[in-house]
Amino acid sequence: MVPLLASAGHRVVAPSLTGHGDKAHLLGPDVGLVTHVDDIVRLITEEDLTDVILVGHSYAGLVISAAANRVPDGIAHLVYLDAMVPEDGESAVDVHSMTQALIDRAAESEIGWRIPPMPELPPPLGPFGVTDPADAAWLRAMLSDQPVLCLRQPVRLDNPALCRTGLAPDSVRIHSPEAGAVAGEGTLCR
Repeated sequence: MVPLLASAGHRVVAPSLTGHGDKAHLLGPDVGLVTHVDDIVRLITEEDLTDVILVGHSYAGLVISAAANRVPDGIAHLVYLDAMVPEDGESAVDVHSMTQALIDRAAESEIGWRIPPMPELPPPLGPFGVTDPADAAWLRAMLSDQPVLCLRQPVRLDNPALCRTGLAPDSVRIHSPEAGAVAGEGTLCR
């Protein structure tokens, strides 16, 4: 995506969250949602970024929501790409109930604070349904464990400016391409 967006004239920043990518060595039981929100807020403030379009995939829907709550004036748009869309006070467990099963499975392991990546689907589907061998290899290299704390910490959406800026629509429709229908709805502003 970065080359496509950059070739269209956009500045693209794809930061690694603590415990992932080039920050994988920082993974630990104390890394949580708040840590990841701090990562994004720090990037926006230190780089003095404005008119930011934050894109969150999956769990990162929680991250971009909470980051927008902290720095709403720097954000132009939020894009939820097959992502969790929380309400104030919700955690990943509240948004996606399957998350609790992952936490329970981690608790039964030797290292109870780490959730490994989802297992690959049987051939020919591959990891997350990615079938192209080069893409599947790239995806496998990107996958890493997720600390349980990330999925347990609640999102705070208590900044009145979040709603005034128009970042938080009254209703967010979440579409599921697999189901071909609306999978759910959420409210960011009350």
